[in-house]
Amino acid sequence: MNSNFAYRLVFALLMSLLMTALMSGWVTWLNIGLAPDFLTRWGYAFRNAWPAAFLVVLFAAPWVQRLTARLVQWQPTALPRVAESEES
Repeated sequence: MNSNFAYRLVFALLMSLLMTALMSGWVTWLNIGLAPDFLTRWGYAFRNAWPAAFLVVLFAAPWVQRLTARLVQWQPTALPRVAESEES
């Protein structure tokens, strides 16, 4: 297996697991609070959302990384320093 592809797979797996766990838990809590069946409903939401999140991260991450690189290039890296003689 190509090491770049293996990296993309592991990254997509970890990022999608993290985001799906956090977001499905958050939205479940917002919808029902800490109800007695919270964990059951959270698990259901997670199991249904994770496959989609994995595929989105797997295929969208390279595009988002390229877009981020372009956006960061357009931003100044640091503000120009004002010489002490100009400050007074």
